[in-house]
Amino acid sequence: MRPRRLRTSPAMRRLVAETSVEPRQLVLPMFVAEGLTEPRAISSMPGVVQHTRESARKAVAEAASLGLGGVMLFGVPEHKDATGSGALDPSGILNVALADARQEVGDDLLVMADLCLDEFTDHGHCGVLDDQGRVDNDATLEVYAEMGVVQADAGAHLVAPSGMQDGQVRAIRLALDAAGHQDVAILAYAAKYASAFYGPFREAVASSLQGDRRTYQQDPANAREAVREVLLDVAEGADIVMVKPALGYLDLVARVRDAVDLPVAAYNVSGEYAMVEAAAERGWIDRERVIDESVLSIRRAGADIVLTYWAAEIAARL
Repeated sequence: MRPRRLRTSPAMRRLVAETSVEPRQLVLPMFVAEGLTEPRAISSMPGVVQHTRESARKAVAEAASLGLGGVMLFGVPEHKDATGSGALDPSGILNVALADARQEVGDDLLVMADLCLDEFTDHGHCGVLDDQGRVDNDATLEVYAEMGVVQADAGAHLVAPSGMQDGQVRAIRLALDAAGHQDVAILAYAAKYASAFYGPFREAVASSLQGDRRTYQQDPANAREAVREVLLDVAEGADIVMVKPALGYLDLVARVRDAVDLPVAAYNVSGEYAMVEAAAERGWIDRERVIDESVLSIRRAGADIVLTYWAAEIAARL
């Protein structure tokens, strides 16, 4: 037997490739900041910016022209408060950015909304706090439900609760349905870990986080518990489930793919992006090959959808 016969040329390798990456499988995360007159570079994520509303519209239009699966929008407000009230304001930065995007592309590209309070709270946590400074799960669900409806009203095709609060998918689904948004889908951050790989994201959203999120995000030591979280979200009405981060948790991507019959997404997060960009800047790696191999590995593990800051670049090369 000579398995190498199937590796003899690029044409042969293309013929027998088991896994591929297509633009339709990629989602571009984007940051839209309030009060900017021009895009602002994010120092820890070379090539990624905080967009103005106008530059965001252009980036969304480009994403549609490249055939991407969607864009995931994050808002960066100028003002924050203890309850994250800006997230519920129809005139708040995230909601107007969603409306801009939907007006720009209609139904040609999926407009997705990150549904969480961390960008909008002055303490940086993903929910409202109780009198002991802990995230109040059930009080936060009420805000998430309202937030989901506001985002759907703004034009989101899909909302993506990322706060890892118990019961969040059910609360949002019930609120969406009651408001007549039965067709708005939920992409659940179902297994989101308390990861150090989110570091650059903190700069991207100008995070005000005090402390950490280990009491509600997943413990990196646990896999079975993550599958349980995923199955709970499926039971509550999630349409797509996601694992975050991706590269350090490929075993979880595979386990989740085996456990559910819904589409599975994985988020190639800011720290994973930044490490590649930093090494490439120093000439230590072949940048394009490492990017392609990283995203291919996420697909090979079982992700149907990959959120990655390289989405537009990869799609343009494909």
